[in-house]
Amino acid sequence: MLHSPEFLKKILDSISEHIVLTDDAGVILMTNRGWDLFGRENECQIDKAWAGINYLEICEKAAEMGDEFGIAASEGIRQVIDGQSCFQFEYPCHSPSERRWFMMVADSFQHADRKYLVIAHRNITQRKLAEERTLELARQDGLTGLFNRRTFEEFLQNEWRRCARLNLPVSVAMLDIDHFKILNDTYGHQHGDECLIRIGSVLKKYARRPGDMCARYGGEEFVMVFGNSTSAQTLPLMHGIMEEIRMLDIANENAPVLKRVTVSIGLATMRPSGAMHQQDLMKRADDLLYRAKNNGRNKIATDAS
Repeated sequence: MLHSPEFLKKILDSISEHIVLTDDAGVILMTNRGWDLFGRENECQIDKAWAGINYLEICEKAAEMGDEFGIAASEGIRQVIDGQSCFQFEYPCHSPSERRWFMMVADSFQHADRKYLVIAHRNITQRKLAEERTLELARQDGLTGLFNRRTFEEFLQNEWRRCARLNLPVSVAMLDIDHFKILNDTYGHQHGDECLIRIGSVLKKYARRPGDMCARYGGEEFVMVFGNSTSAQTLPLMHGIMEEIRMLDIANENAPVLKRVTVSIGLATMRPSGAMHQQDLMKRADDLLYRAKNNGRNKIATDAS
């Protein structure tokens, strides 16, 4: 009984992985229930039984059409046929309703002077989603949920290069909460943290395009980048941000002028060229921020003409 085909088939069917057995030319000899079920659910079931279909040829046809999975799978299967002990390849396989990832594992064995291949597709979606979440957390500021400084600097570098290629302007806004130390000293650091979170929620709404980003730059300072935008085009957004922050009506009763939280903003634009660097734009925005603060705070300083 232990060596009967029916018994071995039941073992294969009890495994959740999608498994196919082929000969050394890639012709399918057997599939398990997981393979058949996945094929039916994803409309890739062959009209007749899988047995006799050349799986390697299916992968090679997909490769000829530029499919990345087909390219990697066909090359990997060929390597195993040629003697490599094992091949592994991770790939996305998203459906209309969910994001999914699988790992293809191909290995071979000898039996009765013949070579056979076992190809399994393992669902690794939970691991990939956990990895994505871990990466996302590493890119975020833990308090506000905005991007962190390192992520912002990477984004600005990429946006700077993109705009340099296309001869487009890039704008950066640096924002600083006015009299934040007084706020912390008056109400405590927990109240200060709540203030940062609420202001971060306002800023998120103003960076919606692929070329835009807002981040917590450090302490009470935030930074925003707007690709393919000049200071003149971005200035209305800054006025909108200042107004929304004023409307939050966060008390700062010991502040020397206004008794609620406000921000100062420095807004600068550059058109990238070989003579400039993105740090030049950051310095320009920082200089304008200090101008806004030196002019009495709760102001915008910009190089817009």
